[in-house]
Amino acid sequence: MPTTTTFALVRHGQTDWNAEFRIQGSTDIPLNDVGRGQATAAVIPLAAFHEDERDWDFVVSSPLSRAADTADAIAAGLNIDVTHRLPTIIERDYGDAEGLQAGPELEALRIPNGFLTAESEAAVAQRGIDALQSLAAEFPGARIIVVSHGTLIRLTVNAIFDISAGPISNAALTVVRASPAGWHLDHLNGENVLAEESSTPVA
Repeated sequence: MPTTTTFALVRHGQTDWNAEFRIQGSTDIPLNDVGRGQATAAVIPLAAFHEDERDWDFVVSSPLSRAADTADAIAAGLNIDVTHRLPTIIERDYGDAEGLQAGPELEALRIPNGFLTAESEAAVAQRGIDALQSLAAEFPGARIIVVSHGTLIRLTVNAIFDISAGPISNAALTVVRASPAGWHLDHLNGENVLAEESSTPVA
């Protein structure tokens, strides 16, 4: 029987910069009170997402504090461990655009698919794919919660499944499975995905 590794991709809880619609990127902005509540609430859908009576095995996260603190809250709520802080799943580096809100200063930096001095979308997606493939190779058959960032999750899922998903909400659950037969998308941004639209072979 093929070995399937299941990933719950969870965006961190809200920060003040999220609430102010500032580009956050690799800047280390902490959770605010709303975000801490969202991190705790994320335990509920994760606890309900069982497979053959199996619980989640462990949590990994980006090292940025908003993701690390979300991961710690989830792990405590599920009574499992955070085993890795993975630099490869840090948020996209937006360069000079970080900290900016919509306006002339931000527009002056805009280029197709990003901003001047920002990391490319392709590079972000590849980082995300490489991280999931490495985890699947190291822990085949595991059920792993991956706490990361909205743009990284969105671009990774879009690249794997050749779709155009929109923004990922704070603390929303996206579930993907990796097996020798390919990838399968179960949930996207907290919503079920139609089976016929959710599979793709390994590239």
